[in-house]
Amino acid sequence: MSKKALVGIIMGSDSDLPVMQAAANFLTDLDIQFELTVVSAHRTPERMFQYAQSARARGIQVIIAGAGGAAHLPGMVASLTTLPVIGVPIKSSNSMDGWDSVLSIQQMPNGVPVATVALNAAKNAGILAAQIIGSHDEVIAARLDAYKISMKEEVLQKSEGLRVIWPNGFD
Repeated sequence: MSKKALVGIIMGSDSDLPVMQAAANFLTDLDIQFELTVVSAHRTPERMFQYAQSARARGIQVIIAGAGGAAHLPGMVASLTTLPVIGVPIKSSNSMDGWDSVLSIQQMPNGVPVATVALNAAKNAGILAAQIIGSHDEVIAARLDAYKISMKEEVLQKSEGLRVIWPNGFD
């Protein structure tokens, strides 16, 4: 029996997958079940409505929505659900160096919040989704704690490696 997905990862086009894969990889590493699909705010608005309005009933707790260009997907999905939505602005082939995507997701009106990560930062979206779920799930919280400790250890190991080359480093 497969576990229910807790996170929905959606993107406006399959061309966004190379960026959004980082969120999927992080959730996989933490053994958090997710679903992943293409939902276009402009080309499949009915699908977007159905996805957003049925997410909670399917067991989804957080939605990660990636989009480039005008990047309407995260905000439109947030307007249709009370689930937390994390927007991933994507620098796409038709974007203005990614700023159009960043601002489209970030500048939401009061009442329709979208948590926004940095341009192409889908891994951070995966981490934030895990933290939201981990706020009420001790198993996931413990996995996040282990992840944070591993990041700390990695930095300390790199610092020690530099000490070999440059002995007058910071203690």
